[in-house]
Amino acid sequence: MNLLDEIRQSVIDGDMHATQRLVQAAITENLPPEQLLKDGLIAAMTEVGRRFECGEFYVPEMLVSARAMKSGLALLRPHLVAANVQAVGKVVIGTVQGDLHDIGKNLVGMMLEGAGFEVIDLGTDVSAAQYVTAVKDHKPDIIGCSALITTTMPRMAEIISALGEAGQRQQVKVMVGGAPVTERYASEIGADGFAPDAASAATCAKELIR
Repeated sequence: MNLLDEIRQSVIDGDMHATQRLVQAAITENLPPEQLLKDGLIAAMTEVGRRFECGEFYVPEMLVSARAMKSGLALLRPHLVAANVQAVGKVVIGTVQGDLHDIGKNLVGMMLEGAGFEVIDLGTDVSAAQYVTAVKDHKPDIIGCSALITTTMPRMAEIISALGEAGQRQQVKVMVGGAPVTERYASEIGADGFAPDAASAATCAKELIR
């Protein structure tokens, strides 16, 4: 098994320490940073997402794999920057105003990073005005809005409306998700994409920028 295979397996296994050790070894051996990213970390998270969708992995397994990936990415990122390796896209994520739940949103962020996206996390209780400012400042390809409480779901429609009022709606795709959110609701409020879980969010994001 070569280093890239070992990196992939360590991420799938959720072995953070092994991932860090192996990524550092690959960097020391001067493996190209882009190859480490695509054939190591991204390939691993693609497999993790597949196993989740097939019912072989559940949220805890996804979470430990994502944390292992993130630990390896932290070591690799300076080398990606030095090599001018571009992210596949940029996503601003947050949990909408009035909602303080962040576990699902955090996992979505890690899965997006594992798919090669640059992620800007606005945190929880994020207002429509904060999203508008983030679009102006960061110029993302996509914004992701999460809600775990039924009463906070209308904030998603307010965000889309605020983007329109600011003249930004055509500049960015809007992806929504969270336990009470449905594909029908996403369509009703004019969102561009809907994801029922973190693995689907990464797939949806890739489709939105395709």
